[in-house]
Amino acid sequence: MEGDEIYLDHAASSPMRSESRDAWLAAATAHHANPTGAHRASRDARRALDDARDAVAGAVGCRPSEVVFTSGGSEADNFAVRGALAARGGIAICSAGEHHAVLEPVEHAGGLTFGLRPDGTPDLDDLVAVLDGADDVTIVSVMAVNNETGAISPLSEIARVAREHAPDALLHTDAVQAVQWLDLAGVAADFDLVSITGHKIGGPTGTGALIIRDGIELAPLILGGGQERGRRAGTPDVAGAAAFATAVVDTVRDRGVDVERIRRLRDSLIDGLGDRLGDRVLVTAAPGGDRDHIVAGIAHICLRDVEAEALLFLLDSHGLRASAASSCSAGAQEPSHVLASMGVAHELAVGSLRLSMGPSSTEADVAAALEIIPAAVERLTRFGDG
Repeated sequence: MEGDEIYLDHAASSPMRSESRDAWLAAATAHHANPTGAHRASRDARRALDDARDAVAGAVGCRPSEVVFTSGGSEADNFAVRGALAARGGIAICSAGEHHAVLEPVEHAGGLTFGLRPDGTPDLDDLVAVLDGADDVTIVSVMAVNNETGAISPLSEIARVAREHAPDALLHTDAVQAVQWLDLAGVAADFDLVSITGHKIGGPTGTGALIIRDGIELAPLILGGGQERGRRAGTPDVAGAAAFATAVVDTVRDRGVDVERIRRLRDSLIDGLGDRLGDRVLVTAAPGGDRDHIVAGIAHICLRDVEAEALLFLLDSHGLRASAASSCSAGAQEPSHVLASMGVAHELAVGSLRLSMGPSSTEADVAAALEIIPAAVERLTRFGDG
């Protein structure tokens, strides 16, 4: 496989779809004017922006007025948490396994966290305990799909619990990893705020949206203009919005076929690694073997007696691109906070490996990975044994 790339890091960023690239180029060529202006070129640009907003809304099941374009998932998450606290006061609560774009704003504001179960899903009993012990809960944030393990949160159950124990709180879900795999129109219907992004689904980096249900008021993060109905200042990126919308629409259109195909690839990869490496492999979010609660595109494993940093270096040298944890945690010396929340032992968590797939993934990628990964593990194990 020398010279070839085996890209198994789609959960970090997925290659741009050709349709999205074409949409960006077409919009960038046609619309040079500022869409907030009054002349004809501006009106044309504004119409293209509105078309993109309509397309996103139709694909994810909301009203166009509820789509606020952002620079991506991290901004959308910060906008949800910090905007709610700034507008309402009170405290924020999130799961201990959230992406840092939620976890850090919550912790910075003195908020509270609740735990995860060993299968990576939120611990609803702990959520109840935290809600009952807290006063003036303003927002509860739980990601739809964990960005490291791929575990799917039971959003309808979470919404039921939160509405019962904190009826005045806003509900936010970071759905950045969910658009590719789940029907947001259904699973996130009970949530007031929903974060999505472009680069996880073949759209451009630096694009995304926060869905803010009509009637919800947030304090804006960015001041200095009346754009996005006063919710986000700054000249809108028309080309980025058009390309993002195209990626969302195409992802939703192809989701049924992609999910089934990619799930087969994912299972072949996990089962093949199990056959070759035996009990050295733990499928992190499937301690009992059940993978039904894990999205099709993420295979997160922990490897005994292996350090992820050394393993990733070897894999990269053979053209295999993967991650140890969230791409936003790269370089961290401590194992993932997600794994710690699940109760994964430190000595096992240091050998974490996230292999994630997308529409461009192939059987050849899996076959190559099944040759490269066991050989790299064997080499590291021999070296470690002296």
